[in-house]
Amino acid sequence: MRAKAALAPADYTPMERASWLFPDGVDRERMLEMDKDLQPVRRAVFGVLGIALIASGPWLGWWTLLPLALAAIGFRIADERMEHAKHPEYALLVSWIASELIMAASVALSGGPHVPTMSWMAIPLLTLGARFSQRGILVGSALSIVLVLAVGFGVDAGAVIDNPTLVVAPVALMISVAMFQTVLMRSDIKHRAEAVIDPLTGLLNRKALAQRAEELAQQSQITRQPVGLILGDIDHFKRINDSHGHAAGDAVLTDVAYNLRKALRAFDLFYRAGGEEFLVLLPGADLASTTELAEALRRAVADVPQGGHELTMSFGAAASPPDEAFDYAAVFATADAALYEAKHSGRNRVCPPAAAGAVIAA
Repeated sequence: MRAKAALAPADYTPMERASWLFPDGVDRERMLEMDKDLQPVRRAVFGVLGIALIASGPWLGWWTLLPLALAAIGFRIADERMEHAKHPEYALLVSWIASELIMAASVALSGGPHVPTMSWMAIPLLTLGARFSQRGILVGSALSIVLVLAVGFGVDAGAVIDNPTLVVAPVALMISVAMFQTVLMRSDIKHRAEAVIDPLTGLLNRKALAQRAEELAQQSQITRQPVGLILGDIDHFKRINDSHGHAAGDAVLTDVAYNLRKALRAFDLFYRAGGEEFLVLLPGADLASTTELAEALRRAVADVPQGGHELTMSFGAAASPPDEAFDYAAVFATADAALYEAKHSGRNRVCPPAAAGAVIAA
């Protein structure tokens, strides 16, 4: 078995914490990334709207600049809180709702259904699909439609009844925008998921692993907590492919991934490193606990058939030194050397990086 090079940095890593808005961590990471990209555009849009309000000041009044400024301040506060929030999506949604409420109030005070700025209430909907999942789009679209109807009937119900297009046109625009945003959102999430999730096992792949390793390195500089790493490889996997075909090999990989996942804790980070090789990152775990968990993973595979075949796995365990920053490349190389030792010591065992003879035999 050859020692492998350290993984290259990636652009994206799913996050673990679920919420009503984001049942899948992929959605949250997408929101954070897209919001950073949207921030300069959002400032430019506020500038365009400000220029339009200044140009329309003699007709609408100069006070309309105040609500726009309040909306900009609201998003600025949300941007600051998102950096430290456990569920940043709620901070962003609240600021989005606040901006839509401020815009609705401004339209109502400046003439309601009689002013062209009524259509501006559809502008925030253009950002929903880039940030939120299906639930966020539904919440934002429903709120915007309710606000349009409230402004129209609240300011001049008679005018709306006489000419329903005053509210029908903005509502139709909002529904159309929401429909397009839904399709774009689903397409974006699908391609992001395909980029970081192994389609066979459903595990995160090497691209996702690289960025997470970089994040752990940055965190360990502050916490000074060790990070464990387990590298596992299926023993004699090539024999299964050669004797039973690649379909049988795929079934084995799927079952191994499933049984290893069951033996791990919810917060352990599990990846398919490639081929028949799997990798686990353990934030806060020292070498002893990492080795202990690796032995539990070995038993999880050896104790039950995988894809209808009796097989075993070999594991290498390593961990960053206590009170030192996590160096992924160094820890990975150590675990890889330990796995090499486990393979050449008879397989079906866990080898920590202590010494050549320090092998936990099956």
